[in-house]
Amino acid sequence: MKEIRAYIQPFMLAKLTQTLLEIPNFPGMSVSDCEGFGSEKVIERQDYSPFMPKKRIEIFARDELVGIIFNAIMTVANTHQHGAGKVYIINVDEGGHISTGERGADLS
Repeated sequence: MKEIRAYIQPFMLAKLTQTLLEIPNFPGMSVSDCEGFGSEKVIERQDYSPFMPKKRIEIFARDELVGIIFNAIMTVANTHQHGAGKVYIINVDEGGHISTGERGADLS
């Protein structure tokens, strides 16, 4: 199992969500608001802050879905402009369902 973690432009969330929901056996996702900046900072206003708003998406998926989900995010969330976002794939050793106590390396 892997975690797919993406940071995207907030206005791309609805389009990306619709695309991900069309993937058979899509395991679901968590979304949260966050702010950050990369190596290139943009100064757009006088009260300068380097932090730009983003949506953080976390998806825990079985290995066979990782490539499909990753490619969907890379394609759909692409604004073709600097700062469109980033996507990471992270190994997950084990997970658990709190309600049932079920544990395993391939839990979704």
